[in-house]
Amino acid sequence: MATFTLTVNNKAYTVDADPQTPLLWVLRDHIGLKGTKFGCGMSLCGACTVHFDGVAMRSCTLPLAAAVSAKSITTIEGISANIDHVVQKAWIELQVPQCGYCQSGQIMSATALLKQTPHPTDAEIDAAMQGNICRCGTYLRIKQAIHRAAELMHNGHATATAGAE
Repeated sequence: MATFTLTVNNKAYTVDADPQTPLLWVLRDHIGLKGTKFGCGMSLCGACTVHFDGVAMRSCTLPLAAAVSAKSITTIEGISANIDHVVQKAWIELQVPQCGYCQSGQIMSATALLKQTPHPTDAEIDAAMQGNICRCGTYLRIKQAIHRAAELMHNGHATATAGAE
């Protein structure tokens, strides 16, 4: 066990944990942020996606000891407390989720994409979202929602950089 300090959603947290504990479990069990989901435990499904200094990363295999090097970690809770982020608005407008389990990871990946590429092509969306698995198969709606979020950003609505980042 060791003591670590992490900045998550613009707030400092001090946790006592094994340095090899995956960040996902630190977020969920030590800090209490339950929005980041466990899916596969092998960084293959994307349910555990968070932003690590603004970059979408899988948290289920990232050791706590490596995570403390981040200046900031953003979870789905840090994107927007009021569900008013442009990506969340597009998700709701187009009724993307069915079961919803993968959606926090999908939104985190989409948000990172739009931060880097405000007007992505279908190919850029496919590349950025690869590895985010939706068992319900809502991929077409996810792609449409990313295009809609880009449109909303272009029309002056909240940007993809809103929230904790």
